[in-house]
Amino acid sequence: MRFSQSVALITGAGSGIGKASAIRLANEGAKVILVGRTKSKLEETAQEINETKKIPMAEIFPADVTDEEDVQELAQYVQEQFGDLHVLINNAGGSKHGRILETSAKDWDYVQSVNLKSVFLVTKWLGKIMVDKAKEENQKEFRSIVNVASLSGHQAGALIPHYSAAKAAVINLTRSLALEFAPYGINVNSVSPGFVETPLTEAGLQNDQFVKAIERNTALERVGKADEIANVISFLASSEASYMTGSDVLVDGGWLIK
Repeated sequence: MRFSQSVALITGAGSGIGKASAIRLANEGAKVILVGRTKSKLEETAQEINETKKIPMAEIFPADVTDEEDVQELAQYVQEQFGDLHVLINNAGGSKHGRILETSAKDWDYVQSVNLKSVFLVTKWLGKIMVDKAKEENQKEFRSIVNVASLSGHQAGALIPHYSAAKAAVINLTRSLALEFAPYGINVNSVSPGFVETPLTEAGLQNDQFVKAIERNTALERVGKADEIANVISFLASSEASYMTGSDVLVDGGWLIK
């Protein structure tokens, strides 16, 4: 119960790593706020969490985290309903495939927005709540921000130039945010997953040749699970990682060392 009495907000919480992280934190005592664009998926996650609890531990807030007005409304909701925020997980993301010569400006902007701009907007508005509360309490409670980057932020992919660029930027943004939030006792770190089974990778993982290539080039010789990334996220979000800030944790099954 590392997150007992804590309030945690997770973006992209309707599926994949976001959903797994929300369930993990709720199981450890956190009140979780599930954010995403698809209300039905958020409701499914909330139901899965709440049906096993004596009291509701999950609430939903449908929002487009690339839209500043939506994020401002989200921040107002958190302030009014909870008055505090201990954990912020910036997980929302998405990708498109295509060579740079074939990539439209619209697709480039979409990928940058959903992966990078969302981290900026959510941290700007929700981070203010965390900073104000930390000042008020004189940093008595541990608070943390965890950004979900990617293996692609370390090793560029030829068919995902926009995604590789955005995730590399998330890693460096994490370092800048760590410096900015350190005086308030708020730790900021990122996680870089490798190839993981999620709805976003489902199509590719149905290709046996693609899966075999991943297994062949990964030290652990398998694709990762969303729960395995959630394990690392929950650690970084907890006070057990109190001396870590500005770090990126690569969780790739040994892809880069192979």
